[in-house]
Order: sequence, then structure tokens, then C-alpha cells
Amino acid sequence: MILEKFSLKGKVAIVTGSSTGLGQGMIIGLAEAGADIAGIDYVDSKDTREKVKKIGRSFLEMKENLLTAEPVERIIKQTIKEYGKIDILINNAGIIRREDAIDFSEKNWDDVMNINAKTLFFFSQAVARKFIEQKSGGKIINVASMLSFQGGIRVPSYTASKSAVMGLTRALANEWAKYNINVNAIAPGYMATNNTIALREDKTRSKAILDRIPAGRWGLPEDVAGAALFLASEASNYINGYTIAVDGGWLAR
Repeated sequence: MILEKFSLKGKVAIVTGSSTGLGQGMIIGLAEAGADIAGIDYVDSKDTREKVKKIGRSFLEMKENLLTAEPVERIIKQTIKEYGKIDILINNAGIIRREDAIDFSEKNWDDVMNINAKTLFFFSQAVARKFIEQKSGGKIINVASMLSFQGGIRVPSYTASKSAVMGLTRALANEWAKYNINVNAIAPGYMATNNTIALREDKTRSKAILDRIPAGRWGLPEDVAGAALFLASEASNYINGYTIAVDGGWLAR
């Protein structure tokens, strides 16, 4: 039955950026489908942990800073120790820095590129090696952005990093499909998360954004959960290297 292909019963997912927002929304969706979760964030993920436990799934919390790739091997070892395997990786952790391009600092460039692109690559590499070692295949889901497609304003390093995410998704899919590893991405539209507080509080910018979204609203974390479940499940086994926009129709305008 087709619905059985969406089940994640017995699966183990690592999700970065687990404390709030899109990470929490995707984690809840995966847990409701049967997955146990290893959640990674540099702050406490208590709220996410409690929500997952209410669903009846396990949540392994790890507090790590992904501004460098240093924690990656430690995270993988702890996940294997707890669950015995890894089936899914969602590279959701990311940051944004807003500054006019003419004044943009090297630190604002490096910090954003490091976590959004460099750590994402090396985390994917380490988990892919584990999938190959397990002889199990697996699913890697990267979180891209509308700025994987567009230029944006006052966010040059974010735009560069999210363009890199979409490119890396294609490149890794090309190399790893032969190992039964699916690498895909989700490009959220304008979502009501911590990253967009400044935009939502700017009445002029917020109105301009909403006027362009056919759905007429900011997206919510639960809007991304369905796409994450699809890409994490057997239902997407023949999808590789693709970026799904979850944007309320933004790109269609």
C-alpha cells in the first residue's frame, strides 16, 4: 500500500537546528511517522524533546555548535551508540547576517558560509560514509531557501550559502545515488521563524512579501513537515538531486 511507503517506523533521523522553528516542525512530522530523533542545536531543545516524547518516540538531545565541523563525528558516534544506526540526516541548522553588501564584514561572511555550507557538506559526507558502511542506503535532506533561486537584499553570505546548498544537493546526489543514498533539498519560502523576525516587524517589507505570496500568509514550521517526511520516506526513492520549494506559490509569481 502506498501509505506504508510514508512510514518511518524503525528509522533514526539526525536533525540539526532542533530547538525551534522549521527544525522542530520537521522533527515532529518525522516522529509522528515513527522515527526516533537525534536533535542537534547549540541551545536547549527542551520543548522539542517534550513534544517528541508525547508522540511516543525517543529524542536524543545533543548541544553542539555547528559553526565548525568539529562536532560532527562526535554526534554520529553518540547517535550510533544510542540507536545503533542512522537512516536520515536533515541539515537544517543555519544562520543569517543582514548588512549592506558594501559594508559586509569578513566575519559575517565566514560565519554564515561555515555553518550553512561547509558544515552541511562535511556532515553529509560523514553520514554518507556511515550509510555506505551500514550497506543500508539513506536519506539526506538539506534546507535550501528562496535565496537559492534569487539574490535577496542585504544578505550576500546567506544568498551565497543557500545557492551552494542547492548546488551541493545536486553534486552529492550525482555521486551517491549508486549507494542508494538520496540527496534532496527543501527550499522554504518566507516562514514565520526566528530568521525572519526583522522582516515581519518591518511593515513595509512584510506587506511587500505577503503581496507576492499567492497563499497570502507567512509559512509555518508544520508546512515544511510534509515535504520532509516525503523526502525521508521510501515514497521518494526515485527522487535525487531535487530541491522542493515550499513557498506558498512565491516562485510562481
